[in-house]
Amino acid sequence: MKTYTPTTTSKLVKRFDDDLKSLLTEDLKYFRERNQFSTSNKQAVTNQQLKAA
Repeated sequence: MKTYTPTTTSKLVKRFDDDLKSLLTEDLKYFRERNQFSTSNKQAVTNQQLKAA
């Protein structure tokens, strides 16, 4: 006879935390890539304005 052991709450919470952490890490990586590009563009514009003045 097989016994049924339901997944414990702590295992579900750990899995949820791990999935959420991986999603947030990926989002942060993509955000930094996009933000770095826009920041470098802003710095270039600022440098050009300073040189012109």
